Parts: sequence; structure tokens; C-alpha cells
Amino acid sequence: MTFDELLTKVRTLASGVDASNRDFLAVQINITGKDSGVFYVEVKDGRINVEPYEYNDRNCAITINMTNFNKLIDGKLDPVLAFTTGKLKVDGDAGKALEFSKLIKK
Repeated sequence: MTFDELLTKVRTLASGVDASNRDFLAVQINITGKDSGVFYVEVKDGRINVEPYEYNDRNCAITINMTNFNKLIDGKLDPVLAFTTGKLKVDGDAGKALEFSKLIKK
């Protein structure tokens, strides 16, 4: 999967999520490896935005490779297990990272 395909997948997932009762959340995702890239997911005013940019005022940043991120959003990788085994790194508020993983999981 390319970075652009991943971005499309996350946007598709986000479009099906009801964010009307969610607090503000801004998470930057750093994809490492061959098809690396950076994007952010922002929950604001009941909407979810997914854009291929860095987010300077984010709650946290998650660094993960493409394979593990796909497993995470497909529900095949537990976010806590990924964090404790070093497959996922969080810079910032780990609670917000967990909230994010629950938000986008299928």
C-alpha cells in the first residue's frame, strides 16, 4: 500500500465515524519505512479532517510503520500491545493516542 492509498483509507474510515459528541482531538501520524509520510487527524466541531501535513498544536504524535498502522485501524493490532512492544511510539498525551485508536478502528 502506498502512502496516498493509506490516506484515502483513513479518510474513508473517518467519513463513517460520528464525531458529533467528541471533544477536540488532533493527532499527527508519522508513517515510517518504505512508503513513509506524515498526516494528521483532527476532530473539531463534530467533524473529522484528515490532511497530509504536520500538525504543530497536536495532542500527540504517533510513529508507526505502514503494516502495523493498517493492522491497528483494521482492528488486528491492539494499540496498548503495540505501544508496550515498541511497534507504536507516542510523543505527547498517550490517553489522546488511545482515544484516537478507538475513533478510527473498524
